[in-house]
Amino acid sequence: MSPLTIIEANPYPLSLNTKSTTLLLIDMQRDFLEPGGFGETLGNDVSLLRRTIEPCQNILKAARNVGLSVIHTREGHRPDLTDAPPSKLTRGKLETGIGDDGPMGRILIRGEIGHDIIPELTPNLNEPIIDKPGKGAFYETDLHLILQNRGIKTLIVCGITTEVCVHTTVREANDRGYECLILEDCVGSYFPEFQRVGIEMIKAQGGIFGWVSDSSSVISAISTC
Repeated sequence: MSPLTIIEANPYPLSLNTKSTTLLLIDMQRDFLEPGGFGETLGNDVSLLRRTIEPCQNILKAARNVGLSVIHTREGHRPDLTDAPPSKLTRGKLETGIGDDGPMGRILIRGEIGHDIIPELTPNLNEPIIDKPGKGAFYETDLHLILQNRGIKTLIVCGITTEVCVHTTVREANDRGYECLILEDCVGSYFPEFQRVGIEMIKAQGGIFGWVSDSSSVISAISTC
C-alpha cells in the first residue's frame, strides 16, 4: 500500500500519509452509549450516539486491515477523585454525579463497568488507551508524547460527543500542529443542533479546525491506495 492518499473532504480534499496518521476514537464508553447507562439516566436519547457505532466499527476494521495506527480515549477519574476539580464535581447540581454509584458502577471512575469502552469497539492489545481526566485528550495525558514518538501528523477523529470532547480534542490538536479529519457519521451528540453546528464550526473559514468527511470515503481511499 502506498502511504500517500487523498481523502474527499470539506472544505477541500485532504492529502495524508497513512504512515503518519492515527485513527483516534474518543470516549466510546458504556456509560455514555448504552441503554441504562449514566447518559440515559440524565434524560438523553442514547440512540443519537449509538448511530455512530457501526460506522466506527467499519473504519476501525479498515484501519486495522491496512496497519493504520489506532488510539482510544476514555474520560474518567481516579477512584479517590484527587484528579477531579471540585468545580467539575459540583457542576450541574446532579443528584447522582461523578464518583457516585450509578447503573454501571461509580460514575466516570476508572475501572468501573460504565467507564469502559463498549464491547463493539474493544481495543486490541497494541492500541493505546488514553485515560483522560478532562474533556480534551491532550490535557494531563501522554497523548502528545505518543503521537510524537510515532511521527504522527494527521488524526482521523471519531467519537463522542461532537461539541464537547471531540471539539475540545480537535482544538487542542489544531494548536499543536496536527491536521484533523473528523468523520461526520462517526461522531455524535445528544443534541442534533449541537451536532450540526459542531460540524459546521470545524470546516468553517477554510477549515479553521480541520476537515470533515465520512467513514465510507476514508475506507475507500485507504483500502485502495
